[in-house]
Amino acid sequence: MGAAVQHKTTMILVAVAVLLIVAAVVLPVLLDANRYRPQVIAYIEASTGKKVELGRLRVSLYPKLTVHAEELAIRSPPLFPSGHVLKVARIDAVLDPWALLHRKIVIRSLLLEEPVVNLISDPDGPWNFENPKAKNKQNSPVLGMVPVVNIKRGHVLLSNLLADDSPGPVFFEAQDLATELDNVNADAITDPFSKTLDGKGTLKAGLLRFGSIEAKNLTADIRLQARQILFDGLTAQLYGGLINGEFSIRFAGKNASFKADATFKGIEVAELLNAFPKASGKMTGKMEGQLKIDGEIKHTEHPLDGLHGSGQVTVRNGQVPSLKLNANLRKLAHYNDLGPAKDDPSSFNMISTDLELNHDRISSKAIDIDGYGVDVDGSGSVSLTGSDELDYQGVAQIASQGFITNIFARLAGGKLKDGKLMFPFRIKGTLDNPLFIKGN
Repeated sequence: MGAAVQHKTTMILVAVAVLLIVAAVVLPVLLDANRYRPQVIAYIEASTGKKVELGRLRVSLYPKLTVHAEELAIRSPPLFPSGHVLKVARIDAVLDPWALLHRKIVIRSLLLEEPVVNLISDPDGPWNFENPKAKNKQNSPVLGMVPVVNIKRGHVLLSNLLADDSPGPVFFEAQDLATELDNVNADAITDPFSKTLDGKGTLKAGLLRFGSIEAKNLTADIRLQARQILFDGLTAQLYGGLINGEFSIRFAGKNASFKADATFKGIEVAELLNAFPKASGKMTGKMEGQLKIDGEIKHTEHPLDGLHGSGQVTVRNGQVPSLKLNANLRKLAHYNDLGPAKDDPSSFNMISTDLELNHDRISSKAIDIDGYGVDVDGSGSVSLTGSDELDYQGVAQIASQGFITNIFARLAGGKLKDGKLMFPFRIKGTLDNPLFIKGN
């Protein structure tokens, strides 16, 4: 019995020794991943239809079989200006070892550190991330479905080429991006004919810019669907306040398009208007409200012109320095020394209005201004085409202050009704030089 046990022990030791010898010979070959760089580059190029650059490769076995890649760069197709669709400082790809034994590559998870994604649209419709060989990809290798994709410290930019194929302005940018996505269909993302769900998960961004608007510390649920990205449950800091809502960008058609549905509160109007040079300094106060807006993103120097939208906005405790509404009315009625308006006739307690954005004009059907000693009901519109032309009209009401004041007020065009002097007026001119006109 003792001899049998000794024999088994000897065999086990021999087997272990053989395995160690095999490991000593085989593992250095397996772990020398750089020898497979040409095959890896060829595989990615066949999957994406684009030229690929790749730095050092290495393999680790613990805790999972992982390929580590440095400095991966995927170039834009020849249709686009020279540059990269994707540059990644480091990628960790966890592979299925059993699939590898059958000469198949199955990715269990991907970690992308410091990726820079630069998406560009051509005026004829295609994007630089699309696979130009997608129509004939049935015999080409595929990346397949990746169960988990994590991104750390990402940077995403979206822009259009102009009609002459020169680069246009960046209309969307996200910095310091972190995401965790489930079930990402990598082939569907690059396939212009795909109609599948391409992945979903969560997103955080230190900074997100859309057009001239910048939001900070953004969080959202994200869905990658057929030719579009959707941000649900979005929250962010916006010019001293908070914004909540939904946002989506669709990449189908010659022009990309977007939709936004948001509520906001505590926005510092002066900070918001500083994002638009022509509007800077035109108003102060804190703003709240809700807004729905959508439109196509055009291949022009001003890609977000021509948008459509509607909403309701309230601004409290502010000033409109260029208008000086109270000062203009005081010239008519020799009145108004209540509250802040005594020293600053441009001040107001509250402005509430509806908004309709269409054909490069912002229109309002009902504007309610609660000033200090002055109440105004009005309507009108302002042009966004560059002329900044104003066309507003309304009726201002102030409390009656006695016989003499009433006489002068009536001579100035006012009417007495329910103890209040009422003055019709119009506002013409431009944002820079508004013209206050008494009467209809």
